[in-house]
Amino acid sequence: MNQASVNSAQTSETTPTVLWWSRSGRDYSRDRVLRQAFRKLGWAIDDYAPLLSSTADIEASLRGVKIPQLVWVPCFRQRDAAAAGRWARKHNVPVVLDPLISAWDKQVFERHKLPENSVQAQRLLRWESRLFNNSDMVIADTNCHAEFFRTAHHVDASKLAVIPVGAEEELFVRQPQPAASSMLRVLFYGSFIGLQGPQFIAQAAKHVPEVSWTFIGSGPLLDQCRDIVHNADHVEFIPRVPYAELASRIGAADVLLGVFGTSRKAGRVIPNKVYQAIACGRPVITRVSDAYPQSLRTPSAADSGITWVSAGSSPAIVAAVRSIAKARQALPAMGESASATYDKYFSNQVVRECLSAVLQQILPAQAIIPQRAA
Repeated sequence: MNQASVNSAQTSETTPTVLWWSRSGRDYSRDRVLRQAFRKLGWAIDDYAPLLSSTADIEASLRGVKIPQLVWVPCFRQRDAAAAGRWARKHNVPVVLDPLISAWDKQVFERHKLPENSVQAQRLLRWESRLFNNSDMVIADTNCHAEFFRTAHHVDASKLAVIPVGAEEELFVRQPQPAASSMLRVLFYGSFIGLQGPQFIAQAAKHVPEVSWTFIGSGPLLDQCRDIVHNADHVEFIPRVPYAELASRIGAADVLLGVFGTSRKAGRVIPNKVYQAIACGRPVITRVSDAYPQSLRTPSAADSGITWVSAGSSPAIVAAVRSIAKARQALPAMGESASATYDKYFSNQVVRECLSAVLQQILPAQAIIPQRAA
C-alpha cells in the first residue's frame, strides 16, 4: 500500500480527505495547527511526499494516490504547487496553497539576494505569481499578507482567505505567575534575523540595567547583540532550547518581546512568539503593525495585553519596559488581557472557524461533513 493511502484504508468513505502535498517537512508550527484543525473538523489527512517536486504529479499517478476532496500545499512549499495543481486539475479536485510568505519577497526585500529590478527577481516574481493564480485558493496569515498577495502577485481577492497562525495549545498553555523577583524579567527568543530586530532590543537592554533581560536562540545578528551589551550582568544569552521547553521559559518571564524590524515584511506578520506568549498569558511588547486586528490597535485597546512601540526604536522599547517595571502590580491583569486577546482573535477555535469558512467556499456542501466537537 502506498504512503498516501495508508490512512485512507482505515477511514470511512464518508469522511472527507485532504491530500497534504509536500515533498519535505510537516514539522512547522503553522502546519501542525492546521492539521489538527482539519482533524477537529472531521477530516482525514493523507500525506504525499513525492521524490521530486517537478514530476510529483506523474509519480502520484503511477503510485495510484487516492483522489481526495482537497489538495493542500503547505507553507514554504511553493515549488510543490505546480505539480500539485496539474494533478488536482486532472482529477477535478480544488487545490489550496498556504505559502505563509512570498519567496520573491524574501529573496528581494528580506535577504537582499536579488535586486528588485533584476532579471532573476522578475523571473521569480512571475513564477510565484503564476503558482498563486493557478491555485483555487491562497491562504494568508494576516490581512496585510493577503493584501500583499493581491497587489504584488495579482491574486484576485475572491481567491484569498486569512487564517491566523495561532499556537499549539497542547504545549503553549496558560502559565502560572512566576515566582517573585526583585527585577522585572524580560524575554526574547528567536533566530536573530533582521525582521525580528534583536539589535534594537540589545540597545534597549544596555540602557535598562534595573531589568533582567534574557535572549534565547542564535542567528546572524547574535554576535552584534552580544557586542552591544558588552557582557552586562543584567543580560543573559542562552543557546537555542528544545521547542517543548519554550512554554516553561515563557512562564518564567514577566514580559515577552515580539519583533521590532523596520522592513515591510516585518509590518505584515504576526510572529509565532507573539501567538505563543499571549497563549501562555504573558504580556507582550512588539512593534506596531497593521497585521493585527484594528480593534487591538486603537487607544481603547490599552488592556489587550500588547504594548505597541515604534519599529526600530530602542528608546521606545526602553520606555515600554520601564513603564511596566514601575507598575509590576498590574502584570497579572495584563496577563489576563493577553489571554483574552489570544482567545478572541487567534485561538485554535478561531483557526478552525476560518478553515471551515474556506472549505465551505471552495467545496460543494456534500463534500463537507458536520464539524466534530472542539
